[in-house]
Order: sequence, then C-alpha cells, then structure tokens
Amino acid sequence: MRIKFAALSIALIFFFFQVDGVGFENKIILKINNQIVTSLDLENEINYLLTLNPNLKTLSKKEIKDISKKSIIKEKIKQAEIEKFFSNPKVPKEYLEQLLKNIYTKIGLSNLEDFKNYLKLNNIKYKNVSKKIETEALWNELIVIKFSSKIKINEVELKQKVFDLRNKSSKSYLMSEIFFEIDSNEDLNKKYNEITEMIKKNGFDNAALKYSISQTSNLGGKLDWISENSLNSEIKKIIESTLVNEFTKPINVSGGFLILKINEIKITKNKVDENKELNRLIRISKNNQLSQYSKIHFNKIKKDIQINEI
Repeated sequence: MRIKFAALSIALIFFFFQVDGVGFENKIILKINNQIVTSLDLENEINYLLTLNPNLKTLSKKEIKDISKKSIIKEKIKQAEIEKFFSNPKVPKEYLEQLLKNIYTKIGLSNLEDFKNYLKLNNIKYKNVSKKIETEALWNELIVIKFSSKIKINEVELKQKVFDLRNKSSKSYLMSEIFFEIDSNEDLNKKYNEITEMIKKNGFDNAALKYSISQTSNLGGKLDWISENSLNSEIKKIIESTLVNEFTKPINVSGGFLILKINEIKITKNKVDENKELNRLIRISKNNQLSQYSKIHFNKIKKDIQINEI
C-alpha cells in the first residue's frame, strides 16, 4: 500500500532509549500477544519518562513503573496493528523531522541538532527515537486511511465562524489535558476525585502521565496553543469560566472524559484571511474527529490483545 502521509496533528510520540545494562538482570516481565517486554525495556521507559518529565520523580516507584508499563503496552499494541495493515512502509524524512520538532519545542529546544545533543547527554540513541516516531506516524496514517471517509465537516457553520472573526479580538489558550475512561462499574465522581487528589499532590503533568490515555500523556498532557474559535461551543463555555492554573471538571466527549488545565491565555486582534482561516478550521475539525477515531480504534483492538504479566 502506498502511503501519502496526510497531515494529521493528533500526535504525540513515544520514545525508546538504551541505558547501561551492566550488572542489570534482564528478564521477561510482560507478554503482549507474541511480543515480549523485558525488565530492561521497562527501565529504559522509566528513564525516558524521567528525562522528559523531571517532576515524575515525586511519584512512588510503583506509580512510575505502572505509568511506564502503560506506555509500553500502548506502543506494542500499535506496532502489532501497523504490521497487519502495512507492508514494509517508509515514512518521509521531512514528516519525521516535523514530528520531532513537535516534541523538542515542547521541552524548550530550538532545533534538531540541539535535540540530538540532548538525547546523547541522556544516553538516548537518536535512531531509536526515530524508530518510535515512525511507529506513531504510521499509526496516524493508518487512522487517516481507515476513517477519513467517516469525517463530516459542516462548512456552513465554519464559514459563519470565520465571518464572526472579522475585526474582533480573540483568546488563545495554552492548555494541558487528561483524557480518561471509566469502566461500567466505576463511579465518575470517585474517579475525578482520585485524579484531583493526584493533581494537588503531584501536579497536573504527573496526573496526566498516570491517568490520561491520550497520546499527549507522555509529555504531561501538554497541548499547543488553541484558539477559542477552534473549540466547540460546550468546551468554549467551560474554558471561558476557568482561570489560569485552574482545571475543569470532567467534560463528556466522544470515547471518554476530558479534564483541561489552563496554563496561559493570550488575546490577539484578528486579521483574517478568510480562505486560510476556513481551511484551518476544516483541518482542525478533521483532526479532532480523527483523534476520536484513533482512541476508539485503539480501545477496540486492545480488547483482542492478550496482556500477561510474568
């Protein structure tokens, strides 16, 4: 199958790196269908998460291990599905580098070379990072191919939004997210209270690492700047009443519940190129829907995966 790599911004990437294994007993700790996970794999993942999220050190060793196992399981499940769907696929270099940029800018680095040096200082092999980025890119492309035909765009509504933008100021929000599900026997309020206690004790980023099932979880739930015009009416109304450094109550969205934290707010005067703005809103709407399909598809295939702890 020829892969076009449509622009899909649902991204966040899981990394893998090598650590010095001298004197480290390596044993199988998990089996995910026919894939194995070793104690060294887990140690690598723990070290990665600690490197990119220093606040993780405030958690207990058990919590850090649980978070790292969750990250590895996500990745292995995606890899298995990708192998079923594609045959020897290749990801364009430019696309990989853009995904890398999405990561290193979030940790305060300005270019790829600085990122490579940062990885090297932390004993992370760049080729392994690239491999993991490729997995995420292929997963995103798989979602595009499988679900693009199901995307619905209300251009009339979006054109009205563009019209309303003219000669007005608008807010943009720098936010973090926790996207979670509850089992049929779980109570939403109890789950929310549990997450809230974690946020108060260890910070929102650590709570995202532990509880969020979104692709943003490995970077503490951090999102890019989002214009208020890109938000649906329900979320916009909730966000407007949320102050900086505060977080929302659970918002019922497709596939689960969303908690949003406001990190910063900025106000800008709109200078609207109507065609560009309409295309931007269409792209955001497509990506939001594809993101939901990604979560739904992942949960569906996970049900058929055998996960055994050794």
